[in-house]
Amino acid sequence: MSRLLGRLGGAAAAHPWRTIGAWLIVLVAFTTLSAGFGGTPHDDYNVPGTESQAGTEFLRAHLPAMSGADARVVVHGKGPVDPATLEGLRGRLAAMPSAGDVSPPRMSADGDTALIAVRYTIPVTDFQGTAGMDALRAAAEPLVGAGLQVEFGGQVAENISAPSGTAEAVGIVAALLILVFALGSVVAAGLPLIVAIAGLGVATAVIALLETVTDISGTAPTIATMVGLGVGIDYALLLVARHVEGLRAGLAPREAAAAANATAGSSVIVAGLTVLVSLFGLKLSTLPVYSSFGYATFAAVGAVMVASVTLVPALCGLAGRRVLPRAIRKAAPADTATPAGLRTSAGAAAAPVAVVGRPGWTARWAALVGRRPVVAALASLLVLAALAAPVLGMRTWPQDAGSQPTSNTTRQAYDLTSAEFGPGANGPLVIAVDTAKVSDVDGLVAALRAQPGVALVVPAARTGDAAVILVEPETGPQDERTTALLDHLRADVLPDGALVTGLVAVFADISDRLAERLWVVVAFVVALSLLLLTVLFRAPVVAVKAAVMNLLSVAAAYGVMTAVFQTDAGARAVGLPHAVPVSSWVPILLFTVLFGLSMDYEVFLLSRVREDWLATGDAQGSVVRGLSATGRVISGAAAIMVAVFVGFALDPDVTVKMTGVGMAAAVLIDATLVRLVLVPATMSLLGKANWWLPAWLDRLLPHVKVEHEAERELEPVA
Repeated sequence: MSRLLGRLGGAAAAHPWRTIGAWLIVLVAFTTLSAGFGGTPHDDYNVPGTESQAGTEFLRAHLPAMSGADARVVVHGKGPVDPATLEGLRGRLAAMPSAGDVSPPRMSADGDTALIAVRYTIPVTDFQGTAGMDALRAAAEPLVGAGLQVEFGGQVAENISAPSGTAEAVGIVAALLILVFALGSVVAAGLPLIVAIAGLGVATAVIALLETVTDISGTAPTIATMVGLGVGIDYALLLVARHVEGLRAGLAPREAAAAANATAGSSVIVAGLTVLVSLFGLKLSTLPVYSSFGYATFAAVGAVMVASVTLVPALCGLAGRRVLPRAIRKAAPADTATPAGLRTSAGAAAAPVAVVGRPGWTARWAALVGRRPVVAALASLLVLAALAAPVLGMRTWPQDAGSQPTSNTTRQAYDLTSAEFGPGANGPLVIAVDTAKVSDVDGLVAALRAQPGVALVVPAARTGDAAVILVEPETGPQDERTTALLDHLRADVLPDGALVTGLVAVFADISDRLAERLWVVVAFVVALSLLLLTVLFRAPVVAVKAAVMNLLSVAAAYGVMTAVFQTDAGARAVGLPHAVPVSSWVPILLFTVLFGLSMDYEVFLLSRVREDWLATGDAQGSVVRGLSATGRVISGAAAIMVAVFVGFALDPDVTVKMTGVGMAAAVLIDATLVRLVLVPATMSLLGKANWWLPAWLDRLLPHVKVEHEAERELEPVA
């Protein structure tokens, strides 16, 4: 792999315009295809094997008018609302495409607010783009023109996701500033951004094409952009930094690009593959919407990874020595002669591998930690445990309109409904009754009305073999008491043949399913990562240590996220009106992505440490020199990641916001406590045991070169 990437980097640097032109052709081709054949995002909330799904399937077979998506239209006036106006609205709503059942207007006690519930015959995933909301707005337009306030809630309204672009802009600007500081050159700083944006351009088109053949969640492209932008800039930064190192060592631009691609490029491929492997864990959640997150993020990470090892050497070759800071260019004129030293298998010369970087604060810090490894390790573990502690109180629930910004129509509909009809009206429980098994439906209605925590029970529809009963709790959808009521009804009240479905029941089943599957995903991702790292570094101790450390950093990120969002002060600090449960979508998504990203830094650092270890045999010194060589770049890369993820924490979508906060916290923890304290401390304690490999395992493992590993092949420079 190292030789192939070195030749690829050398060729791209020698013919930069061909490479750039090829990327432009690919970008235009995919963009054109997506414009002509791309689909639109859809959320698939089916949860196979659950009671809510069984209830939905029963209604689809027996009462299709009550089986699909729902919407709530809330009409509010300064005084009593005219009944004739509401009947006209009801007629227009009933005439909408796929509208099944439209309830009579439900009036508030003072008559100034009306609630009309719409049930569709199709699931929310069958709506194309904003078609459902457009039809609702068109039906309500005469009322808005008459001065009435009309707001929309329910699945159709809440399923619309429209990224503002603010998160991406904030992340890009912050990343540019950090890059200029880290590299000391505006030209060098601009290269990673160009590469990441080019890769994301292709990925966006690929995601749009995927939407034509499978359901892709409306939130998935935003999550994919967040991850793709962060890793794309990081991968390119590592390549540019290694290229600059080669130029400073006296290599010509083409040779420096080849050497950077052969070394740092190999690490980029391995790190990218680790992220991609981790994303496979999302399939084990058994939820289609999670698979869509995996598909979209897979496309983004894959595209920026390929862009990094092709576009970076091309742009570096085109820029020449302008990637160096101006002061260095003036102090040392270009010397294109190849210095004495290594001749890599990629065909480019490189400086002796033991000289991996100038001594700096990271080297001094690593040496300091190495002198007191037990104290450093225990102190960092205590801090990680303190950060992770709040996770013991984590409560999960999929997002709903109650946690959206107050400017959204869904939030305004939610607040109006809560104020005028009670919070439970925002999330009624839908009970599907098989009348062949439950003959006394009226008795069931009476039993439901007698239950504590029930505000209203309404028989909504009935046919010869099926009936629907709507139950409104006294509490809102996110309230723990609502979930407790749901569990009570299922376990103690409802007879065989009565199934609870509806959005609240679906969300409760989603939370339960994801809590069950989290440990399966964790085991799968950790096992694959252990296998991959063991093969790459031929060091099972290092692989196990890396997995444990990454688990600690993810647990700490969970704790930080819980402390922020489940307290009023923390929630307000990130733009929410009050404390909310952690979105059920976030923990598994966060784990799979973060485990891959944490492994990125592990691969980058261990590649250099192993490179030095093989050259010198000095276990502790190799840690100091490896951290010295990568510390500044990894710190800069982590700072970029944090900046990008904090930018996405500004997104109004709660799932995106939580993911941004969790990822920013995890990367910050990983780049400081883990990479700067735990890694040098544990590697100092273990010494040569870090690289222990049993003879039988040595025979079984294939030889995969991540870095040059101090090869001194005297091949001629092409």
